[in-house]
Amino acid sequence: MKENKFYILFLIFLCSSSLFAQLDNPNPFVKFRNIEDNTEPPLDSELPAINFPSFTKPDENPENDKYADLGIERPQEINIAKEDEFVSTVTNKAPKFFTKDKELDETLFASDQYLGDIKTNATTVNVVYRDHEYVDGDRIRVFVNEDVVRSNIYLTGSFKGFDLPLVEGFNKIDFQAINQGSSGPNTAELHIYDDKGNLISAKAWNLLTGYKATFIIVKE
Repeated sequence: MKENKFYILFLIFLCSSSLFAQLDNPNPFVKFRNIEDNTEPPLDSELPAINFPSFTKPDENPENDKYADLGIERPQEINIAKEDEFVSTVTNKAPKFFTKDKELDETLFASDQYLGDIKTNATTVNVVYRDHEYVDGDRIRVFVNEDVVRSNIYLTGSFKGFDLPLVEGFNKIDFQAINQGSSGPNTAELHIYDDKGNLISAKAWNLLTGYKATFIIVKE
């Protein structure tokens, strides 16, 4: 009977020792070992590409693709055969339908001409003139209050002239025809602008040699 008790106590001692040994272990984690796997993946394991339906019928001819050159910058073409492509800035020519001045009528043009008068409170005006018909060499002399301010002006198809400071009251401007050019009378168009650039008068004359066209500006 004593032997049995001793045997039981011995077994309890062995179990207790094993339990304390596990509790004292500083590294209780489980370790796993890497194993190389050389197994080949099964064939045809990739998913096939998905083709979405098209709502337009593709054109097999690339020349018919209207978007083929989208984003490509091309130089602008100029058609030199069209006259409208180029704007002429030459203004010293009379309109092309004038090939000569009006028919010379001695009884109509053999006198001085009065072009009228205007009133203004401007301090200066811009007086400009040009040959508005056939440019044939017409020349004029300009007087202001009987004084010569331009002695020999050749009239071209472009406006040219001078600024005139106005005196109180009457400012008389005379345009005398020095010649009649090579065709018809001395012809010209007259424009007068105030000191703000507003056109205040537009006149024209047809003169024989030596006669005058007179315009009066009254400064108020």
